[in-house]
Amino acid sequence: MIDLSGKVAVVTGASKGIGKGIVEGLCEYGATVYFTGRTSSDERPAPPMTIEATAASAGALGGQAIPVCLDHNDDVAVEALFKRIEEEQGRLDILVNNVYQIPNPPAMGKGFWEHPISVWDAQCGVGLRGYYTASVLGAPMMVRQGHGLIVNISSRGGREYVHSASYGVGKAGVDRMVQDFAIELEPFGVCALSLSPSKVKTEFILDMVAAGKMTLDPAVAQSVRLSGRAIAALASDGSLAEKNGQILTVSEVQREYGLIDPR
Repeated sequence: MIDLSGKVAVVTGASKGIGKGIVEGLCEYGATVYFTGRTSSDERPAPPMTIEATAASAGALGGQAIPVCLDHNDDVAVEALFKRIEEEQGRLDILVNNVYQIPNPPAMGKGFWEHPISVWDAQCGVGLRGYYTASVLGAPMMVRQGHGLIVNISSRGGREYVHSASYGVGKAGVDRMVQDFAIELEPFGVCALSLSPSKVKTEFILDMVAAGKMTLDPAVAQSVRLSGRAIAALASDGSLAEKNGQILTVSEVQREYGLIDPR
């Protein structure tokens, strides 16, 4: 049975896309979820792709969704988030590293020498350094309490060519990070793993499909919330330590735990 009542989670980069779905998936099983994003609005009802919109949709499912407006390039702001959680909750059970910065324009369809060097900073800065920073700041609570789960959201781009060289390097780094984290965290009862969604119906992908730049079969494409349900199932597994350091896909987790995708 999946039950995250009393559990505290952090999800980075959750104003839209997979991050938003993860917050929803954790909240529907009763978790208290602090989540970050850069886009905030005072309008009510909250416009789409804002942290307030995520808070509304996730909060309606259960648990507690707590939006935190911050930029993961700002280490001081990220540190303040984890200090706040320690003061308010005194614990951290789940950390989901998902924050990512898509280059503008997206780095795809060209050779690496044809993209500006800045795409590296976008894809390996926030998307790799940001994962490491949040983990460094969140792990101490988990180590002290003797349990916890760190999940790095990745993609098959870490294991095969997808989009561009800079994208692949970033995702390969995300995967390698959890493998090394797992070795260092194992003595303290804390697990780390990588989780790769398949083609997901995010706002970005749907826009690319509409523009004719990508194809997507809606019959098999995953909802954003399935990733959240997968993490909830993993966090509730009493044998989670057996998966420590593994690189998993959402589809594999879905099959193992019999999860239903709320498409």
